[in-house]
Amino acid sequence: MMSLSIATPSSVTFTSKINLSKSSFNGIRIAQFCPVNHARTANYMTSSSMGLVVKMAKREEELKEIRTKTTEELQEEIVDLKGELFMLRLQRSARNEFKSSEFLRMRKRIARMLTVKRERELEEGINKRISRKLDRKWKKSIVPRPPPSLKKLQEEEAAAEAKESA
Repeated sequence: MMSLSIATPSSVTFTSKINLSKSSFNGIRIAQFCPVNHARTANYMTSSSMGLVVKMAKREEELKEIRTKTTEELQEEIVDLKGELFMLRLQRSARNEFKSSEFLRMRKRIARMLTVKRERELEEGINKRISRKLDRKWKKSIVPRPPPSLKKLQEEEAAAEAKESA
């Protein structure tokens, strides 16, 4: 049989050298009694901060890659990424398996490309009003086409059918 006793802060005395401040908290703070392994937390903090540095480096590399492309290549890739984003939305609505992190990754990549495109327009002296006018013309000129992932899937299916028929 187990017994349970409840103690109030005034009825408990500690003989250790731990400094307990008076508060309205009726209990023991475990963090005060457990020694913390500072070496482990220091390694964790270093590794997590290093992870941030690596992420920043990847982002910088991606921006350098984007800036090396021409405006036409950027526009083509934006169209492809928007098509991929649409395919992801279709997969989500059909409740198929997909990586939800791809939404954020694609949206950010599209935003980076549009930012670089706008930076180039500003360098050329194109103001906001003309830029929007050019964007409308560009959007109207886009020919609907399947995204690269759908093309790849169709090619794989065609190859599988050819293999089965042969």
